[in-house]
Amino acid sequence: MKPPAKDRYVETFLDAMDAERNLAARTLANYRQALEAFRASGNPPPWRECQPDHFRRYLFEMMKGGAARATVRLHFAALRTFYKFLAERFRLKENPLKAVQLPKADRKLPVVLTPRQVDDLLSAPLRVKPTPKAPAWLPVRDAAILELFYSAGLRLSELAGLNTEDLDPYSETVRVLGKGRKERVCPVGLPALKAIAAYRQAAEVVAGPLFLSKLRKRLSTRNITVMVEKYVLLAGLPRGITPHKLRHSFATHLLDNGADLRSVQSLLGHASLSTTQIYTHVSVERMKKVYDQAHPRA
Repeated sequence: MKPPAKDRYVETFLDAMDAERNLAARTLANYRQALEAFRASGNPPPWRECQPDHFRRYLFEMMKGGAARATVRLHFAALRTFYKFLAERFRLKENPLKAVQLPKADRKLPVVLTPRQVDDLLSAPLRVKPTPKAPAWLPVRDAAILELFYSAGLRLSELAGLNTEDLDPYSETVRVLGKGRKERVCPVGLPALKAIAAYRQAAEVVAGPLFLSKLRKRLSTRNITVMVEKYVLLAGLPRGITPHKLRHSFATHLLDNGADLRSVQSLLGHASLSTTQIYTHVSVERMKKVYDQAHPRA
């Protein structure tokens, strides 16, 4: 049986997104999945012949099938980007998705640690006793990773991809390759810099990947996630605290202490200010909670 023929519009679109916009491999895979899912639904006509009703039916089927609103919106974001590309590259006159109204996104506030919880988590590696089977520098490395997560607000993939030359202890910054392969420079606090210096000295890390496994290879994102889970338990914190929640905490604590929204947007590497604005809601909710607990007439 022959494999299905490739869709030239889809392949041209994905190649252009890779070459011209430098989108991450994961984003390209999500685009492909969304486009192929639509083609596999209800035998729609060719791309150029699709009408708004075809996408309304697809939307209805997704919602009827129990798809989360976030999933629906991601799929349709991919379809809209694709049709915008068709309009620009292949002179498509009508964009059928302009007439399709999507369900509003669920606005879930991110989970944020308190400063005390952050302190408990960051100090947890210091309570680990060395074992004969593991290098003595592993807890020192773990302390450096946790400090850097919270100090610079990095994404998991950003931290895992760091090399030694990305860190500049003299300017107290780290160069990060973020989403869309965009570079940004993040300030790093003194506690994190000291923790990283102690780890590099203990593990004799001179060049190459910054954070190493015990086999002295680059630490994977999965390794880092498991490591964070380990210290969450050791610190007695609720389950489910991930590296990304340290990033949420970083942003919220900055805003709580007077940082402006634009600066936090730049530090996080958000393309849109609206993405960063959710942290203002978190700060307001925290303020209201403190008010309710402390004000005699709350």
